[in-house]
Amino acid sequence: MSELNHEQFPMPAAKGVLPILDSILFTDLLPEVPAFELSAGERHYRDPFVGITDHGEVKKGLYSLTPTGEQPRDAVAATMTYLNALAPYQRTIAQLPMDSPDWRLWTNAVPTWTPKGLRLERLNDGLRQLILRVMEVSLSVEGYVSVRNAMKLNGALGELVDDYRDTLTEFSYWFTVFGEPDSGAPWGWQLMGHHLDLHYVFVGNQVVFAPVFIGAEPTTGVLGKYKGVHVLDDETQRGLDFRRALTVDQEHEFLLSKTLSPEDLPPELTGPWNGRHVGGAGADNLILPPEGIEVQRLTGDQKDLLVDLVRVYLDRMPRVHAAAKLDQVIRHFDETRFIWRGGHDEVAPFYYRVHSPVLLVEYDNHPGVFLGNVEPARFHVHTIVREPNGNDYGKELLAQHYEHHHGGRMAHHS
Repeated sequence: MSELNHEQFPMPAAKGVLPILDSILFTDLLPEVPAFELSAGERHYRDPFVGITDHGEVKKGLYSLTPTGEQPRDAVAATMTYLNALAPYQRTIAQLPMDSPDWRLWTNAVPTWTPKGLRLERLNDGLRQLILRVMEVSLSVEGYVSVRNAMKLNGALGELVDDYRDTLTEFSYWFTVFGEPDSGAPWGWQLMGHHLDLHYVFVGNQVVFAPVFIGAEPTTGVLGKYKGVHVLDDETQRGLDFRRALTVDQEHEFLLSKTLSPEDLPPELTGPWNGRHVGGAGADNLILPPEGIEVQRLTGDQKDLLVDLVRVYLDRMPRVHAAAKLDQVIRHFDETRFIWRGGHDEVAPFYYRVHSPVLLVEYDNHPGVFLGNVEPARFHVHTIVREPNGNDYGKELLAQHYEHHHGGRMAHHS
């Protein structure tokens, strides 16, 4: 990783230009277009859930209740320790029923509503460490490090721009527990905030980790206590490794544009908030026709590099769950496609998408939001992971679980 310094990042022309106060974005003070785009999560979370589909119809039979032999004892114990340490007035906010619609209320930007859950910033260090412990035992080592570094880089951004210091901090994130972890019934947790949205669902001894949004602006800390912290290196490098293994003769199948310049892109992919990614907040029912090269048309070596790329995203989960998910993805490789936009040298920004019936991965380089670069750059990254065809938030597995155990009726938890 090359050494960076703060002079390499374009600084914003003016401070405080976004109406953000204490981690709330006031859309009534924004122009109509950004207000509309940045409120997508709030506008759509109560829409009837379908899931991301190719053409509007969910493909059935893709997900199944399959024992993994991995009981979530540590996660249950850590979560109950946290919940039992809360005051009664805190617990009513910190824990919601498993069927709460607030699972789907999130944003990778700054919320335009008062979020549910407890904000880590406002908790004492003891309670904050208990939340971090829940995340640590739920995720793999690599996954937890990525999450913590994304949080730290939110603080690094606040230091770099010297602004929004009540919002761009390491712990400006909300944590919510759904369901009753010690009941044996499905349960889960959500972490939500700027550049970091995690939805982790336990169904029996299976887990679903989707939707997941991990991003950073910049991806490396260059000042103060966060200097040297970095994130999303593997997501960047493995993407480049795979792209560079593809041949010129294959480009007509996967290369949708050679740059991320607005003149090379459809207008809907040039906005400053979503950029090229389509699966972010509010996109639970996205209709996304498959595009790009079919994996079955790749060589063996190219397929291996694609597996390496996919594994980076799945290895955020513990080994047993990551392996089970990878096996599922490989079973559907013949129905999987890949697209790329942008360059693939050492500096050019780019976007890629892996689109499987059971996995959607997006990577995008963005222009500045808090920094001043008007063109996309490698130091601002968004990544998204989804489970298409109805299994975001574990919904398909949950439906099967309740059908099997409760005759299709949702078990409600107080």
